[in-house]
Amino acid sequence: MKIAAVVDEENYVTPLEYGNSIMIIDDETKQIKEYENPGFGSPYGGKERCMQGILSLKPDAIVVKEGVLCPGSYHMSLGKMKYIPTDGEKLEDIVKNLDKEKEKAVEELDFYMFRE
Repeated sequence: MKIAAVVDEENYVTPLEYGNSIMIIDDETKQIKEYENPGFGSPYGGKERCMQGILSLKPDAIVVKEGVLCPGSYHMSLGKMKYIPTDGEKLEDIVKNLDKEKEKAVEELDFYMFRE
């Protein structure tokens, strides 16, 4: 399974337009690949541009926290990957507990997770 996460320079999971990197975690090898976030720093349309970049990498799921997605980026990705709601803050914590995190994967999110 390939799992996407958007992180800032300190590897904290962040809203799509605030993370400078898109990380793709391979759960089998535990390898992490870093990609530039095309929506980084864009207050208008940044989340959607980031989501387009994520979708081009074809992950199976994305790690989300409340406020990471907006309605537009959520609907762009709906049906194309699963969502893994997390309480983890840093990428290292999520990777360390990846098996438990993967168990939380869902096809759809509650509205409060992606409202603006």
